[in-house]
Amino acid sequence: MPGLLAFALSLPEAWEDQPWGDTVVKVRKKIFVFVGPERLTVKLDEAHAHALSIDGAEPTGYGLGKAGWVTVPSAGVDDDVLRDWIEESYRLVAPKRLVALLDSAQGGGDQRAELAGAGGDDA
Repeated sequence: MPGLLAFALSLPEAWEDQPWGDTVVKVRKKIFVFVGPERLTVKLDEAHAHALSIDGAEPTGYGLGKAGWVTVPSAGVDDDVLRDWIEESYRLVAPKRLVALLDSAQGGGDQRAELAGAGGDDA
């Protein structure tokens, strides 16, 4: 999971927090990914049905599942897919200005591919 956490932290204005002892990544004050040792929780729209089709995936508890949040096991899911879902979650939660900044930083490229090897210091 360190590579997935590093990817999430590489997105514009993303930062790590542990509000309940769990690692989360926020943009501004909004969580866009929960990173657990064996599970990842993200907010999805386009990939929601695909994520729920993964063995062991489920709508997130505490009423978050109704808002599109999905908890998926990290084992058995390709890291590229998980990075896509982290980016989709970011795009759903982040302010439009930061999404536009992400788009301009990508320059039409693929954020996931460019940042796949990003280190943990990229906050």
